Amino acid sequence: MVRASLTLTVPERVWIGTVSREFPEARFRVRSVRSADELGVGLVEISADDIETVVSEMETHDPVHSVTPLQSGQGRALVQIEADEPVLLRLLERTGIPIETPFDIVGGEVEWTLTTTRHRLSELGSELDRSELQYVVNHVWDSAQFERVLTERQQEVVQAAIDAGYYDSPRDCTQEDLAERLNMAKSTCSDILHRAEEHIVKHFQRDPSSDYTARKKPA
Repeated sequence: MVRASLTLTVPERVWIGTVSREFPEARFRVRSVRSADELGVGLVEISADDIETVVSEMETHDPVHSVTPLQSGQGRALVQIEADEPVLLRLLERTGIPIETPFDIVGGEVEWTLTTTRHRLSELGSELDRSELQYVVNHVWDSAQFERVLTERQQEVVQAAIDAGYYDSPRDCTQEDLAERLNMAKSTCSDILHRAEEHIVKHFQRDPSSDYTARKKPA
């Protein structure tokens, strides 16, 4: 199994690309997404200064069937969206790669992390080359190597940190938040993370071939 980190540029004609470029300060965090009756149904957390304006703009696009508010607060809202043209979802479905959430859409770009086989990752690259999506594959690494480098407990904490957004920029989760999620003392969480990060850095310093910087689709 391998994990890959990609940055994709959403085409102008796709509604979410248009909206996210019109509101470049807004972040659309896709919490879950699936296909249903030829539609894409997604649970999306929107962070923006003027949520109502962003939602109103989304509703003006023909592919968008509905935007249903579920929760709202200061500068943040959770909505359910039903829309046509789930371009990104269709792409993964054709290659058999399960979509991992959450992922962010900001300023017309999507940050994706995928776990799959090298064969399916190659198929995805071919699909991307045939598509209108511009993309950069930032890194590809062998997940099995982390199993050799980290203890089971370290893997658990690092994965929880990734899932919670601890390594996102901007950071979505503090170390204190992470410790609370894992039901452990902050000092314990900090120690496990520090040791895991040390092992990872030293491992890749010794074996740089274990981290692959992949290709960029030409414009």
